[in-house]
Amino acid sequence: MSDFVRSLRLWFAPRRVAEEGDTPDYRFSLANERTFLAWIRTALALVGGGFAVDQFLPDLRWGVRVGLAVALLAAGALCALRAVSHWVRCERAMRRKEDLPVSGFPTLLSLAVALVAVTMLVIVVLGRAG
Repeated sequence: MSDFVRSLRLWFAPRRVAEEGDTPDYRFSLANERTFLAWIRTALALVGGGFAVDQFLPDLRWGVRVGLAVALLAAGALCALRAVSHWVRCERAMRRKEDLPVSGFPTLLSLAVALVAVTMLVIVVLGRAG
């Protein structure tokens, strides 16, 4: 079974993580859980922002409004999925006494949020000028 499938199965049966390696210091597991919750808060904020753009900016052209809303909603969904994936991967690495996994996801998420923010900034500036 591939490592991805094994990791995916752990999303729905986190007790199985305990079968791997040794139990780490509980403070590390709790820190991992706090990181998971921070990613979930970020995901919720992105989803809320997507709904806000769609509902509270009716004067924007339909395509622009929907494009920004979809970008924020998609980023929120990806962030939520990444949260659980990262939690499992880190917990497994700690139990196996391996290095924690490295990810490019924070960079991609930052670039996506920055792109949406710059687009909204341009819309605000052009809206004020017009």
